[in-house]
Amino acid sequence: MSLARVDYIPPWWTYWLHNFPHINLRFQPVDKSFQPEDDNYQQSLIFLGCVAAAGLGLNLLCLAVYLSCLCCCRKDEEEETKKPNSCCVTWSAVAAGLITCVAVGVGFYGNSETNDGVYQLTYSVYNANHSLGGVDSLVTGTMGSMKSGLHLHLARLDEIFATRGDYVQTLQFMQQMADNVIKQLLGLPDWENAKLDLASIADQTANIEYYRWLTYLLLLIVDLIICLLACLGLAKQSRWLLTTMMVFGVLALILSWTSLGADLATAVGTSDFCVSPDKFIMSQTKGIISADIVHYYLYCNQTLSNPFQQPLTIFQRSLTTMQIQIQGLLQIAVPLFPTAERDLLGIQRLLNSSEASLHQLTALLDCRGLNKDYLDAMVGVCYDGVEGLLYLCLFSILAACAFTVMLCAIPRAWRQIACRERDYDDIDEEDPFNPRARRMGSQNPNHTNLHSFCSYSSSMGSQNSLHPPAPAVSTAPMSEYMNQAALFGGNPRYENVPLIGRGSPPPSIYSQQYRNRYSPTMRATYLSMTEQQSRHFGNDFQA
Repeated sequence: MSLARVDYIPPWWTYWLHNFPHINLRFQPVDKSFQPEDDNYQQSLIFLGCVAAAGLGLNLLCLAVYLSCLCCCRKDEEEETKKPNSCCVTWSAVAAGLITCVAVGVGFYGNSETNDGVYQLTYSVYNANHSLGGVDSLVTGTMGSMKSGLHLHLARLDEIFATRGDYVQTLQFMQQMADNVIKQLLGLPDWENAKLDLASIADQTANIEYYRWLTYLLLLIVDLIICLLACLGLAKQSRWLLTTMMVFGVLALILSWTSLGADLATAVGTSDFCVSPDKFIMSQTKGIISADIVHYYLYCNQTLSNPFQQPLTIFQRSLTTMQIQIQGLLQIAVPLFPTAERDLLGIQRLLNSSEASLHQLTALLDCRGLNKDYLDAMVGVCYDGVEGLLYLCLFSILAACAFTVMLCAIPRAWRQIACRERDYDDIDEEDPFNPRARRMGSQNPNHTNLHSFCSYSSSMGSQNSLHPPAPAVSTAPMSEYMNQAALFGGNPRYENVPLIGRGSPPPSIYSQQYRNRYSPTMRATYLSMTEQQSRHFGNDFQA
C-alpha cells in the first residue's frame, strides 16, 4: 500500500454522503464518480437542491393550512380557554428561541470549520504552486546561463586558444556537455501550465469562500435578530412588530431551506471527490503531465522510481565533468595564456551556480514536498470542510424548525392581543372597580356626584314620592364611604360617594361578566356594605 493511502483515509461521512442517490432531472441514476464537467452529474447535484425546494414548498403548505384553520376555527374566548392558549404561545416562543440559539451556535461552528478547511486547501495549493514555480524558475535560469553565459565565455576562450588544438577540443567537449545539460532540462515537464491552473484554482476558491463565509455570517446574525425581535414583540404585545417579524420569518425560512439545498449539494459533490481524489487528478492532468509523474507525487512510495532520477543524474555528471575540465585549464593554460583566466573563472562560477541550482531542483522535485501539500489539502477539504458543511446543514434544519414554530405562535399571540384589547374596551364605564371610571371621575368629580345624586333622588321618589333628608345625604354616606374606602385599602375618592347611596347594588354586580371578574370576597364585602347603607336610609326615611 502506498504512503498516501496510509496517511489519507477518507472519513466515514464522505462515504455516507457518497452513497446518496445520484439522480438526474429525468429521474435516471447517474455514476457517482466526481465529474463536475458532465451534464448528468451536474443534474444529480441540482436534484438534491430540488429536494430541498420541495421541502420548502411542503413546509409553506403546512403553514398555510395551519393559518387557515386558525382563522376559520374560532374558539370560545372564556377565561378557562384563554389560559391554555396563553401557555401554548409562551412555550412555543421559548422553544423557538432555544432552537434558534442552538441553530446559531451550530451554524457559527460549521461556518468556522468550513472556512478552516478551505483555508487549508488554498494554503496547500498556494504552497504547491510556489514549489512548481521554483522548479520552473530554476530550470529557466539554468538553461539561460548555459545558453548565454557559458556560450559567451567559450567563444572568447576559443579565440584565445586558437593556436592550441588540444585546448580547443576541450572547449568543444565542454560545449557538448552544456548542450547535454540543456537537453536534460528540456526533458523535464513544463510546469508553467500546471502552475497557472493551480494559481487560478486557489484564487477562485479563496474568493468564493470569502463571500460564502460572509453570507453565512450575515445570515446567522439576521436569524438571531429576528428571533430576539419576535420575543420582544410577544413581551411588549406589539402587533406591528409581530407582523413585521412574521414577514421576515417567512423570508428567513426560505433562506434556511435554500442554504440547506446548497450545502447538501456541495457536501455530496465534495464527498464524491474525497472518496477517490487521485482518479480525478489523473484525469485532469492528462495531456499536461505524464501519468508516471502524477502517480509519483500522489503516492510517493519509496518503492516507486523517481521519474526525474535519470535527467538529474546526467545533469550532475555533466557539471562534474565540466568542472574537472575547467580546473585542468586553470592549472595548465593560464600560465601560457594569462588573458584566459578571467573567462575560465567566469565559467567556474557559472558551473558552481548551476550545481547549487541542481541541488535545489532535486529537493523541489522530490515527491515528499508536493505529496505533503496534497495530503494537507485533502485533510482540509474532506475532514474540516465536509464536516463544516454537515454542521451548516444541521443549522439550516434547526433554523427552519425554529421559524416554523415562531410562525405558528405569532398568529395566536396576535389573536390573544386583539381579544384582550376588545375585552378592555367592553368594560362598563360605571363599574366601581374599573380604573378607567375612577380616572374619569377624578378628572370631573362634580359631574359624577350630581348625576348619581339625581339618580338616587329619582329612584327614591318613584317609590314613595318622598325625598331623602338633606342631612342624611351630607353626613352619613360620607362617613360610611370613608369606612368602605378603608376596608378596600385605598384612599377615599369622593367621585364614588353616590355608589354608597344606592338602595341596591349596581346591576353589573349580578351579571355573569362581573361575577367572573371580581373575587367572591370583594362581592361579599360590597353587598354587605350596600345592605347596611339601605337599612340606614330606611331608618332615616321612617324617622
